[in-house]
Amino acid sequence: MDSTILVFLFFILALSIFLGFELISKVPATLHTPLMSGANAVSGITLVGAVLSAGGEGNTVSIFLGTLSVVFATVNVIGGYLVTDRMLSMFKKKESGAK
Repeated sequence: MDSTILVFLFFILALSIFLGFELISKVPATLHTPLMSGANAVSGITLVGAVLSAGGEGNTVSIFLGTLSVVFATVNVIGGYLVTDRMLSMFKKKESGAK
């Protein structure tokens, strides 16, 4: 790989890390749950891509990395939905036990 392309890719990575940090730090707490649900949808798309990558014909390294990405994307989707469900349950009205 050409060194100028490598420097360009590193610049894009550094810029995306900075931009992501700045955006996340500005999100108010009331918007966290809707944004988390949207992020889970994106992670579901990532999971589909990971399954396609793991099942494609290729060398052993690409199949291993595809399988690893399936595992990480699955953990991300399940964990995100569990956190979203727990946060939404905080807003439900509690039923009174005594009548």
